[in-house]
Amino acid sequence: MISKNNKLIVILGQTASGKTDLSVKLAKKFDGEVVSADSRQVYKGMDIGSGKITRKEMQGIKHHLLDVASPKIRFSTAQYQKLSLREIRGIQRRGKVPILVGGTGFYIQSIVDGIVIPEVAPDWKLRKELEKLSVKEMFAKLQKLDPKRAEIIDYHNPRRLVRALEIVLKTGKPVPKLDRRPTSNQLGFDVLEIAILKTKEEIKKNIQKRLEKRLVNDAMIKEIKKLLKSGVSFKRLQEFGLEYRFVAQYIRGLISHQQMIDAIQLESEHYAKRQMTWFKRDGRIRWIKNYREAEKLIKEFI
Repeated sequence: MISKNNKLIVILGQTASGKTDLSVKLAKKFDGEVVSADSRQVYKGMDIGSGKITRKEMQGIKHHLLDVASPKIRFSTAQYQKLSLREIRGIQRRGKVPILVGGTGFYIQSIVDGIVIPEVAPDWKLRKELEKLSVKEMFAKLQKLDPKRAEIIDYHNPRRLVRALEIVLKTGKPVPKLDRRPTSNQLGFDVLEIAILKTKEEIKKNIQKRLEKRLVNDAMIKEIKKLLKSGVSFKRLQEFGLEYRFVAQYIRGLISHQQMIDAIQLESEHYAKRQMTWFKRDGRIRWIKNYREAEKLIKEFI
């Protein structure tokens, strides 16, 4: 039996669609607290490049699962699920509304569907064999073994490709499929999923504006140089993708400043497309265009 204090609101959508602003407004309106579902914002020191909300932007709303891990150490989906569940249940016990916000599909799925995340220990021998393959060869292999994962993976990221293949080969199974029950999940939450709908052109324009803002006074470049100084390797920055990958290449002198900007813009657009592919699979999502539509849905839900 699902009780009223098991309500969970999920705000998702593509990168640069406006999730952060919407979530703060809704949290203020419905006495909520925000739990981040962003795979880069969990890391300390990765603020500008990941678009992490600032203290001022929070407007007094409590936020959880920001800055919980060192960027030198990999933070798994299984770890995220454990910490996120703890925070969500804590918010519910306090009589407030938990609002899960982000664009990382696996993080959201781990909570909304209560899937069991395979805790597959690293197989260094297998990894060594896989690393002999080119990125193109690894991606082709993943397409055969787990086409659903291949649709949304960062296919330029060798670490993620190796890990995905490692899990599939060790478990003999693809990543668990989405549970499409309309109102509840295996963890007992009563879930409302809301996604912000933006046109392709709107997303493209928003990405461009956001990038320009992050590059003012070289703020993002300085942040990434600071990460390097703290001991985060160039290889590790490559693994974070998008801004971190291409700024690192610029710092190393591998690409020009303009090439860096163009690459971030293009890859961010590709990332937004992969996110949409992921979200379109979930028939439970209620798509909205503005705050008013979201507010109406939540009023009916709680």
